[in-house]
Amino acid sequence: MKNALTVDLEDWYNVHNFSRAIKREDWGKMEPRVERNTEKLLGILSRRGVKATFFVLGWIAERHPGLIKEIAARGHEIATHGLSHRLLTEMSPDLFAAELARSLDLLRGLVSQTVIGFRAPSFSLTKETLWAVDVLRRYGIQYDSSAFPTSIHPDYGLAGSPLSIHRLGDGIWEVPLSCLPLGKFHIPFSGGGYFRLMPHSLTRRFFLAFNRKIGPVVFYIHPWELDPAQPRVRVSAQKRFRHYFNLRKTAARLDRLLAEFEFTTVREVLGL
Repeated sequence: MKNALTVDLEDWYNVHNFSRAIKREDWGKMEPRVERNTEKLLGILSRRGVKATFFVLGWIAERHPGLIKEIAARGHEIATHGLSHRLLTEMSPDLFAAELARSLDLLRGLVSQTVIGFRAPSFSLTKETLWAVDVLRRYGIQYDSSAFPTSIHPDYGLAGSPLSIHRLGDGIWEVPLSCLPLGKFHIPFSGGGYFRLMPHSLTRRFFLAFNRKIGPVVFYIHPWELDPAQPRVRVSAQKRFRHYFNLRKTAARLDRLLAEFEFTTVREVLGL
């Protein structure tokens, strides 16, 4: 079974975890590390012969256009991660539409492929922000990958939504981040901090169980997760743990995962 490998293309200082410590207006003052980290990731993917979907933040595309062109030239899918990394919960429908349009203009000016996918920053598609789906449809988006069908995270989650890839009411595909049902809970395992926290043996067991019971796993990673030397930000102990835990092990763990399971782009998984 081919699973979906996705990359949220953003730099270390763009993350919502640091939003109170690093203001958006100060992003331009931060040390850019996205190019070197993405090149490291691209190298791993190339060695394993794997193509991925890159959800590109418009802010990054505007400042690193050559990087986006290089990703596309290597055969990876380009999708949008929005413009400014504002959460859907922080935007009105009009502001979201304006930011989505700008992000699509940026990407479509850099690559020849059609941009048909979207992922909300910090998986902020919730019951209160489902209005965003209609905006996506209006701008030609064919699939969304923002739903996290769990209730265990304090900042996001769309509890009760399907665990498998499914159609939304207006025809757009929803490609949810994978959670394994265990009793009453849906346990996230498919990337990010969950991937860094779990021992590899458990991640492998969860992958196998999800493939057997539900379908393709939708896995995600950020380039900064391959960068243990990135700057340290003074935030709460919880936020430090979420961001920095096991960064030294991420590259090797990802390489091992790519050797054990088949992966491809979201577009190919959907047959679009």
